[in-house]
Amino acid sequence: MNNDLAQQAITAALAANWEEAVKLNKLILRKNKINIDALNRLARAYSELGDLERAKKNAKRALKIDKYNNIATKSLEKWENLKGISIVKTTPTSSSSEMFLEEAGKTKILKLLNLGAKDKVLNNLDTGDEVTLAIRGHRACLITLNGAYVGRLPDDIASRLKKLIKYGNEYNAHIKSIDKEEVCVFLRETKRVKELEDIPSFSTDKVNYIAFTPPELVHDKSEIKKSLNKEEDE
Repeated sequence: MNNDLAQQAITAALAANWEEAVKLNKLILRKNKINIDALNRLARAYSELGDLERAKKNAKRALKIDKYNNIATKSLEKWENLKGISIVKTTPTSSSSEMFLEEAGKTKILKLLNLGAKDKVLNNLDTGDEVTLAIRGHRACLITLNGAYVGRLPDDIASRLKKLIKYGNEYNAHIKSIDKEEVCVFLRETKRVKELEDIPSFSTDKVNYIAFTPPELVHDKSEIKKSLNKEEDE
């Protein structure tokens, strides 16, 4: 019975249904007060609802049972750093276990460079949060749905995506992992224009700086490929 409730609680969290997640995890804890997984899930659900006091209370309960529990320790550390700070929380989006399913040529996991403010931005992010790809000059940055800067993509990937977006491709991005010193994002191609139907967004080979031909001047697919695939001997 508890296993069924646990799965329902996980499903509720994946769907960002935090009120339901609270109810389900409380039901589990009524039957087993020392269920650490349920305590951590309940703490996360309360934090998503903006109730940090209850979130911290349940994380501390988990640590009383297992003082080395990494999830509870990391959560408490993050929430303690939010004292006196106005939370800029990214809007939760519908999520599923397939969010991070990789597809050759269509998805890419990348480590961000030049990270944003730890206390005001990074501490408010969690795995699965949606972020927005923003082109700024010759760089591609990731920002929260509220406009806060998270970090930027490596220059080679930024250069390629900038050109593909100008041709008409579209992408989304979610936080894949986050800790004190590193943020990784999961990029997914969500739309590929007909002109680029056999051109992958992400290559397994090293991508170098690509000379750009404006899309309005390109009339042949071979010219697009040439623009996107010039190698480092250029």
